[in-house]
Amino acid sequence: MKNFTQAILYGLIIIITTGSVSYSQTIVKGVVRDAVSKEPLQSVSVYVQDGKGVTTKEDGSYIYATNNSAAKSIKFSYVGYKTITKAIVPNQEQTLDVELAVTDAKNSVTVKSKRGKYSNKNNPAVDLIRKVIANKDKNRISSYDFVEYEQYEKMELSLTNKPEKLLKNKLVKNFTFVFDNVDTSKLEGKYLLPVYLAEKLSQKYYRKNPEKQKTYVLGEKQVNYGDFLDNNGIKSYLNRLYEDVDIYQNNIALLTNQFLSPIADLAPTFYRFYITDTVENDGIKLIRLSFAPKNPTDLLFKGIMFITLDGNYSIQKINMSISKHANLNWVRDLQIKQDFEKGPDGRYHVISTNTATEFALAKNSGGGIVGERTVSFKNFTINKPEAESVYAGAPVVSDISVNNNSLSDTFWIAHRHPQLTDVEAKVYKNIDSLQNLKSYKRFMDIATLVLAGYKQAGPNYEVGPVSAFYSFNPVEGFRLRAGGRSTPNFNKSLYFENYLAYGFKDEKLKYFLSGTYSFNHESVYGYPLNFLRLSYQYDTKIPGQELQFVQEDNFFLSFKRGNNDKWLYNNIFKAEYVREFAKNWSVTAGFKNWKQTPAGSIVYEKVSEGHINNIPDVTTSELSAEIRWAPHEQFYQGKVYRIPIINKYPIFKLRYIAGIKGLAKGEYNYHNLNLNIAKRFYLSQFGYTDVAVEGGYIFGKVPFPLLTIHRANQTYSYQLNSYNMMNFMEFVSDHFAGVNVDHYFNGFFFNKIPLIKRLKLREVITGKILYGGVRNENNPVSNSAAIKFPTDAESGAADTYTLGSTPYVEVSAGIANIFKLVRVDVVKRLTYLNHPEVSQWGIRTRFKFDF
Repeated sequence: MKNFTQAILYGLIIIITTGSVSYSQTIVKGVVRDAVSKEPLQSVSVYVQDGKGVTTKEDGSYIYATNNSAAKSIKFSYVGYKTITKAIVPNQEQTLDVELAVTDAKNSVTVKSKRGKYSNKNNPAVDLIRKVIANKDKNRISSYDFVEYEQYEKMELSLTNKPEKLLKNKLVKNFTFVFDNVDTSKLEGKYLLPVYLAEKLSQKYYRKNPEKQKTYVLGEKQVNYGDFLDNNGIKSYLNRLYEDVDIYQNNIALLTNQFLSPIADLAPTFYRFYITDTVENDGIKLIRLSFAPKNPTDLLFKGIMFITLDGNYSIQKINMSISKHANLNWVRDLQIKQDFEKGPDGRYHVISTNTATEFALAKNSGGGIVGERTVSFKNFTINKPEAESVYAGAPVVSDISVNNNSLSDTFWIAHRHPQLTDVEAKVYKNIDSLQNLKSYKRFMDIATLVLAGYKQAGPNYEVGPVSAFYSFNPVEGFRLRAGGRSTPNFNKSLYFENYLAYGFKDEKLKYFLSGTYSFNHESVYGYPLNFLRLSYQYDTKIPGQELQFVQEDNFFLSFKRGNNDKWLYNNIFKAEYVREFAKNWSVTAGFKNWKQTPAGSIVYEKVSEGHINNIPDVTTSELSAEIRWAPHEQFYQGKVYRIPIINKYPIFKLRYIAGIKGLAKGEYNYHNLNLNIAKRFYLSQFGYTDVAVEGGYIFGKVPFPLLTIHRANQTYSYQLNSYNMMNFMEFVSDHFAGVNVDHYFNGFFFNKIPLIKRLKLREVITGKILYGGVRNENNPVSNSAAIKFPTDAESGAADTYTLGSTPYVEVSAGIANIFKLVRVDVVKRLTYLNHPEVSQWGIRTRFKFDF
């Protein structure tokens, strides 16, 4: 699990999948069809007077429920068809099938879809969509020289079931009022209980040459759950799940996945298209085009679009959803609706987008979470140049005075595009009342411990992580650890971390203490970073083991394969200054004093005057500088963490380290240069590829503990950035270059295999290649004065090697998404198979929450 924000969202899914709710209500269900062709109509609006409605599904079916006993009639409306009203009986369940006639039968032609074998050849629907594709460029906003408009966004999360079992618990009995705020008319008869609401109003500007997009945030407002939930983290995570929908792009990014647009360049290869009607609406001639995936398990849409017949072939309206068989986790339903408006130049621009997703543990489970993002556009103005100052500076300008719910209700009433319903408006008040309750604080304290591994010990300190309290290894034996971190309540500019650990085998106390000062006087990890951190650590470490987002003494990583007896005791003092600048540049400057004391089977020995001398430890003092550039970087922002979100843009890191002899007892002079480049390549329906290229060179004469010890992995988990069949400390280099390639097919092949495709498995393949070597001056085989490489304690054979002309290579093929959580890889090592204690084949697993 990447962070606490994800843990809370998934935790909510688990909590609300139990329980039920019952009311006296009116339920109307049925099927809507075309009056002539008798074919079912998708996305027909079904609603009562002054009430919110539902839309029909792909098969024309609908279910509408309301508690409004005064509702005695229901309406059915659809673009190009006559709106009709039917009588209903209040407080009863009833079936009502209807047929809709086109608006003007004289000027409308119904075209029946040909049944039988589908073909793109000689298919008028495919010919039409190719014209839409050919005209995409001129229908995009980017075709104009200048564009400006006002944009309003609303993001809402709602439970779809009242968690009755949970509400009977004593911990929550005092805040059950939150679950009484129910909306019964918004989503196909389901009871929506809003629990999160965020709004944003912006003024947007676009300039074509030189290209620049500028956003001025005019106002932001969101519910606040207090210190237990990271509100900015939730907002960042939801923004990642619900990105802007641009139908004219080849791929639409949603739920961290790429969905192929129905008007993408490759759309005719993956979609089926049918012309169902030619209609006229308000004097505009439109083609009603239905579309559906050729393979319903692929990440594609189904739905309808209306295309203008004015020579521009613009989209006038589109409603689409995903197939229930799509290879997507935790998602019961996903719907997108976009409406477009004719501008003064005759072309169409989007005026509203609604993206709604229902999350649940299982397709047929009782409860879930509905996430809905509504975006509305006003005052769309084209080709009006503004002053240069309007476009200058950072792409997003947000004054603190418009954030943190500081704007008045009067402002929002005046500027919201659609006003909030009574139920939505009540969410702000309910959550404000909630965070002041002691019972709520107790409940969230327990939830934080279960989901994130930390527990509050007073308002200023959290104890954790729980997963590192107990572990074991060959050097320390059983290991106990206790520690924690400060919270922003202690001081927004100061952040502390600490722990104590004790090994019952080596009978030594280990410890860590760090203090961080933020010059922003906000969260230490808030963008842009600007902090100074000082830390001191005395602890054990496996040379060459590097883990991401997990503690090295995590209990589950105590289980390792093979011989695991190479360890160090480290005394490390670090001073580090980090500063971020515009356009996602950052610099890090640091000082590190490091004393390495060998443990386990590692012994520092070298030959002097024919005698073998034991070296008790190696001490270095280093000055370092790192430049990092991550254009258009996104990240999950938390109060005490920040995790980058991988997108299509590359990340460059260049690091320089200078070892200085004589500084703070440093024993060696050397220079270490390292470059790392990582990028994700999105390949639409073929998945995506993560590529990482890294190289380094060490200048100077250094002992092997200061060489690059290549990242190895002897756990049974699959580590993305390590060599999973390499043993700890097996290879060292003073110059190296490596490439790691991970390709995720996202079920491209499995989705096409009968029976197997029901399991929604996903394929992944990887390849890792490492070239390197050690110069003679640093190689103890060639230089007897250098510290010897470690050897096996029993046989005396070498345990540490240099890379020769043959690179280290390993490949793997895996099946991911097993039970929606597990990835299993079969890993094969291709080179250096003659080394002791190595295997040619291995099986590694990895757990990941993913959509």
